[in-house]
Amino acid sequence: MSDAAAGGDRGAAIAPAIVDTNLIVAGLLRDLAIAQTSTQRAFGYKQAANAILALDEPLEALAQPDGSLMRIPRIGPSSTRVIQEVLATGASPVVERVVEASGKRAEIERRRGLRAHFLSRARVRAVNDASLGGPRREDYRGDLQMHSTWSDGSQTLEAIVEAGRSHGYAYCAVTDHSGGLPIANGLSPARFAAQRVEIDRLNRESGSDFRLLAGVEANIRADGSVDVDLADRGAFDIVVAAPHAVLRSPADQTPRMLAAVTAPGVHVLGHPRGRIFGSRPGVTADWPRVFAAAAASGVAVEIDGDPSRQDVDYDLARAADAAGCLFALDTDAHAVSQWRYADIAIAHARLAGLDPDRIVNTWSLDRLLEWSSRQRSKPNRA
Repeated sequence: MSDAAAGGDRGAAIAPAIVDTNLIVAGLLRDLAIAQTSTQRAFGYKQAANAILALDEPLEALAQPDGSLMRIPRIGPSSTRVIQEVLATGASPVVERVVEASGKRAEIERRRGLRAHFLSRARVRAVNDASLGGPRREDYRGDLQMHSTWSDGSQTLEAIVEAGRSHGYAYCAVTDHSGGLPIANGLSPARFAAQRVEIDRLNRESGSDFRLLAGVEANIRADGSVDVDLADRGAFDIVVAAPHAVLRSPADQTPRMLAAVTAPGVHVLGHPRGRIFGSRPGVTADWPRVFAAAAASGVAVEIDGDPSRQDVDYDLARAADAAGCLFALDTDAHAVSQWRYADIAIAHARLAGLDPDRIVNTWSLDRLLEWSSRQRSKPNRA
């Protein structure tokens, strides 16, 4: 079985070798979706795949002694048959026959290659419950990438403060998109200034037990420049720089990413590849070289916990760790319901064996703000 299918057995020295059956089945259901000629049936298989990825329990726990399965919402008879085949043999002859007959094998194989090093929710829960090193949920003091109704989120600033306090966090950063990303309703400098007034008001009203940090998710342009002017970056507590274009090209983009992590005033390299599960490979770069530059520049590498991103994953996080990088574990949440994505980021950090002290989200507010201030004043190393 491949490393991707096993959910990361290369980390066996750090984490238990657990086969992620839910991920395997979800991938096979995605294969069936691609093979369909009917849009409706393709949609149904995609929905079934998403349902399997979101299960709290591994499929093994839902199997009955007679080979039947406990009922799973949104899973019909054909998807159930795939699950039963995988549980019995580790593979699905039904899927392979459909793929072969579809004439789309090349496309399906390409898509399979874009599912490596992802974790199902069941695997995330298993990793976070296991006796491993790395960060624990109780070490997590706040989220440094989330979006509000000011850009493309559905959560208000007030809702972020309320949810942050209810989670017991010390801080959260609202990092709405910059103006260079109009598709996400990116903010102009004037709108960011107006938002800062609201953030300051909420902090005055909420007391000293929680701090809402003013941030921005800046866009890394194709040439590596950041679309928030240097003079404006100093107004933010947290600047997340992330790529949002040229994410399907196989061309090497190392210079682009080096320019971003050496830019003054950048705190976090957000979802560095910009990959999407089964759909988009993201940026190709000499990542050890990029990570070395990020470490030298004091920029944290993000583990984005959005289920479709999981970027960087545990395997690439090990390379960043070897380079001496700091890390930020974030949800990229656009709604309060997505705050649980922190569990995904934590699971990848645990599989990578990261030292909690190298993760900026485990720091006190004072320590975080001290690092933030240093990053704002650092020289350009490009």
